[in-house]
Amino acid sequence: MASSSLSAVLLLCLAVAASAQLSPTFYDTTCPNALATIKSAVTAAVNKENRMGASLLRLHFHDCFVQGCDASVLLSGMEQNAFPNVMSLRGFEVIDSIKAKLETMCKQTVSCADILTVAARDSVVALGGPSWTVPLGRRDSTNANEAVANSDLPPPFFDLVNLTQSFGDKGFTVTDMVALSGAHTIGQAQCQNFRDRLYNETNINSGFATSLKANCPQPTGSGDRNLANLDVSTPYSFDNAYYSNLKSQKGLLHSDQVLFTGTGGGTDNTVNNFASNPAAFSSAFASAMVKMGNLSPLTGSQGQVRLSCSKVN
Repeated sequence: MASSSLSAVLLLCLAVAASAQLSPTFYDTTCPNALATIKSAVTAAVNKENRMGASLLRLHFHDCFVQGCDASVLLSGMEQNAFPNVMSLRGFEVIDSIKAKLETMCKQTVSCADILTVAARDSVVALGGPSWTVPLGRRDSTNANEAVANSDLPPPFFDLVNLTQSFGDKGFTVTDMVALSGAHTIGQAQCQNFRDRLYNETNINSGFATSLKANCPQPTGSGDRNLANLDVSTPYSFDNAYYSNLKSQKGLLHSDQVLFTGTGGGTDNTVNNFASNPAAFSSAFASAMVKMGNLSPLTGSQGQVRLSCSKVN
């Protein structure tokens, strides 16, 4: 634990040093219409398909949790083949389209890592969630790591201790973790990721479980990739309903429901606060997302600005 804590502190110090080189005004002179272009494209994509907002947000999370916010997840193969990502990551075509537009406007100027970070923010806003200022100036990695993706991305069966350590290793507080979990107020999950919860766990609303079983049969391999909404109440609105669902034992994933026990568990008070105070959740989520975007970015002469997000130059 001491070694883990020391690693988290070191990672946080490195992130702070790197993020100090980021600036919200980074493209003001080199590509002044970059942010407006990203926002317009993301808004159009989300309006076309509500689920895309959650997909772009998840893409950003899965990028930053693996060797930092460096767009490594966008490189073809490698991290995309990791178990948490394969056949589930979506939204690459939206990022590619934005990149192509920006290349015609400002050649080799706006990084894929910055596009992804801004697109995550704009996706949340497009679905009614909070906004925040995104520091810019990240550069793109020239490599990706499937093994790190498999080890660092928290799986849906994690308990509270594992989640706390996984997020803590990246420099997040427990409140940050609970707030970031609130991203599950949008999006969907595959049956294979919540089947065990439906059939083997007791801290689940019986009616909720019954409503999901028809589309997620018990035998492994049957309907594995069938989808269910992570937020049964308002699946396409970025709000605080996720936390009310947890209080009603309607968390879809095991890693969702462990945040609330109803018996004074470690994060019960935070869930109660976010469930009753939308502004508190919005503020905590925005703050945690800024911290997320500051995870080990490449800056200065590190990495490159890719011409195509799916491959190195």
